Formats: sequence, C-alpha cells, structure tokens
Amino acid sequence: METEKIIQAYLSHISPVVLEKAKGIKVLITDIDGVLTDGGIIFDNLGVEYKKYQVKDGQIVQHLKKAGILVGAITGRNSPVVENRCEELRFDFHYHGVKDKWKKLSELLETMEFTLEEVAYIGDDLIDLPILTQVGLSISPSDAMPYVRAVVDHASPLAGGNGVFREAADLILHAKGELVPLIQQLAKKDA
Repeated sequence: METEKIIQAYLSHISPVVLEKAKGIKVLITDIDGVLTDGGIIFDNLGVEYKKYQVKDGQIVQHLKKAGILVGAITGRNSPVVENRCEELRFDFHYHGVKDKWKKLSELLETMEFTLEEVAYIGDDLIDLPILTQVGLSISPSDAMPYVRAVVDHASPLAGGNGVFREAADLILHAKGELVPLIQQLAKKDA
C-alpha cells in the first residue's frame, strides 16, 4: 500500500542490521546540543540563552511513549531553556549538567527495568562516546565528529537540529511495526 512504500523509501538508507537492533529498543535517550539543536548557543546582551529546535522532533515523542518506549535526555550543559523543552515534550527523564554520561546511564540501568541492549542513544561528540559504544543502538547526526560517526550503528544523513531525533524515532517505530499503522490511523478520513 502507499504508506508502506513511502516509509520504505524514506528509511531505505537504514541497514537491516540497524532495523533488527531497533526492534528491541525500549528506551530512546538523546543528547541535546548538536542533536535536538544545531549545536549553536546564542546569548543576548543580557545573558539570555536561545536555542532553536526542530518541531518535527517534538511531534514524535508522544507516539514513542504510546508505543511503550521511554524517552529521555542526558546533556552536559545546565540550561533552563533545555530543561523547559524537555518538560514541554514530557520526556520521561532528563538530566542536565552531566559530565560523566556513562555513569548516569549506569545509575539509570540500576533503577529502571531495561538493559543496555534495550537502549538507543543519539550523540555527537566526545562526551557521548562511552555510551554510544555500549548501547544496543547508537546513532549520530551527519555533522557529528568523524570519530563519533565511525563508531555508531547508524550515522544519520540529517544534521543536528534538522530531524535526526525524528528519524531515529521513526526507524524504531518502523522496526517494531508501529509506524505504518500510526500514519494510517492519523490519516484516516471520517466516513
């Protein structure tokens, strides 16, 4: 059917190995700067911080959660604007100012009912490497550092702040057989 063909074309660059890994994912965790944003930080003369987010990334969070997938963030910076965005999107958890992301993930594994193999993580820089090399599915934006792209399961063709989170969410939902039915349900016309 038409929706299935569109999704197959949209995700045709995703390897079968990555799709297989995505089937077992129960938690999607993301870095913020360089993933949900383009990595730029703007400060005005009063020191107020601004960030630009891709609205398409936010649109999918509720559907991940409905599919039983936890959504979280672990970021190295403390930023009220980032905390507000995580709250607005209703992330299940978000940690800010974390300098040792691997330690934070290890703590989460001890308190939550999921394993490393059930975690997908999106990151773009040095601070993300310890997690990216351990989780069940690792993803980076196209503009991640080259040595980060070299170790991930999937280097997205999309840059940070341009829908890499959405692509990751869509591929996980597709691998679980949830994306096409979701689209078909939302596109249904009232009879």
